[in-house]
Amino acid sequence: MSRINKNVVLALLILTSSAFLLFQLYYYKHYLSAKNAAGLSKSKGSRIGFDSIQWRAVKKFIMLTSKQNVPVFLIDPLMLELIDKNFEQVKNTSYGSTSECKFFCVPRDFTTFALQYHLRKNEEGWFRIAENMGFQCIKIESKDPRLDGIDSLSGTEIPLHYICKLATHAIHLVVFHERSGNYLWHGHLRLKEHLDRKFVPFRKLRFGRYPGAFDRPELQQVTVDGLEVLIPKDPVHFVEEIPHSRFIECRYKEARAFFQQYLDDNTVEAMAFRKSAKELLQLAAKTLNKLGVPFWMSSGTCLGWYRQCNIIPYSKDVDLGIFIQDYKSDIILAFQDAGLPLKHKFGKVEDSLELSFQGKDDVKLDIFFFYEEADHMWNGGTQAKTGKKFKYLFPKFTLCWTEFVDMKIHVPCETLEYIEANYGKTWKIPVKTWDWKRSPPNVQPNGIWPISEWDEVIQLY
Repeated sequence: MSRINKNVVLALLILTSSAFLLFQLYYYKHYLSAKNAAGLSKSKGSRIGFDSIQWRAVKKFIMLTSKQNVPVFLIDPLMLELIDKNFEQVKNTSYGSTSECKFFCVPRDFTTFALQYHLRKNEEGWFRIAENMGFQCIKIESKDPRLDGIDSLSGTEIPLHYICKLATHAIHLVVFHERSGNYLWHGHLRLKEHLDRKFVPFRKLRFGRYPGAFDRPELQQVTVDGLEVLIPKDPVHFVEEIPHSRFIECRYKEARAFFQQYLDDNTVEAMAFRKSAKELLQLAAKTLNKLGVPFWMSSGTCLGWYRQCNIIPYSKDVDLGIFIQDYKSDIILAFQDAGLPLKHKFGKVEDSLELSFQGKDDVKLDIFFFYEEADHMWNGGTQAKTGKKFKYLFPKFTLCWTEFVDMKIHVPCETLEYIEANYGKTWKIPVKTWDWKRSPPNVQPNGIWPISEWDEVIQLY
């Protein structure tokens, strides 16, 4: 009896252990493994992410542009920042890889691409194919500002933006146009009356609130979330350009009105000066850009651009402004190496610095350094004979791009306020006699340099 009981007990224990083991295997296979897989999908954004609306919209858009042989490139700032942070992973990802989705699967309203206008092909066919693929597309166009200076061509319209929506996600395609000076420009996204303002949340767009100008980017192809896309070769530089890209056109209509009232000077002397001043401005820009020093057109050069879209022939110099915090000690040497000897240096870096360089044909380049106070900005001036100091006050301003003498160059965004500070409310009237110590309405005395410092702050050559 004792022996039988032991065998029964042993059999029951084996049976119970086997049943428990089978239960554990079943539980792991049908519950824990599924739960862990779901958790991994959420944490890594893997396979499930490839079914997202965003990824499918981007994939279809890339298919659309590839079929039409339209080389669009990604300019979406969020995407470019993510790609740059994970560039080693992106670089080592092969086409068609579907291990995870961590870029185009982020829930967003838009993904932004760009197209260079001269590479656009067969717009009607492109729209038709897009609609067949399920997209709803609209086009925003406006007059070509490059033709505003030509009466017979003014008003010609060009495409500026395309927006194609698939379900709840939209592709914003920004059209870049080539401008003189080898840079790219995009226009303002201004909705016309017939367009549906509820088509997409337009206010969330990063491009189109105002016209913008960008350096021409070199492109590279990468694989992102299994899709082949073109991106700027230096994505960080492109992203850094975006908040400072605002562009202001020259006011051709006002310039024509100005020359109807005041005849343009087209004498041989005036034409020669404009040619020399243009070359000097371009050389100065090349030199400062090489140094990485931001600058803008100031004083009479800025007035000529704003009032008459040209260089003022009687100004006799080129004027630039630089924020003092952007001063570099090798500026003088860089200009001298460029063939522009120093004519004079007034002031110190900490107070009223001003540099002047001698260009050819007796055209001078003046560089004024600007200092920032709590509620205004100012640049200084020094009278060489007496050591008297002067201060020129300006309301605070930011910098925008414009096009002038076939180059992309900065001007104060608040241009009118800047010019009125320097030339008063009568800035539209040409004044050929100008006393820099008395004529500007924003000038005020600023003391006098001590005689002991004259050799340091007043250097004439």
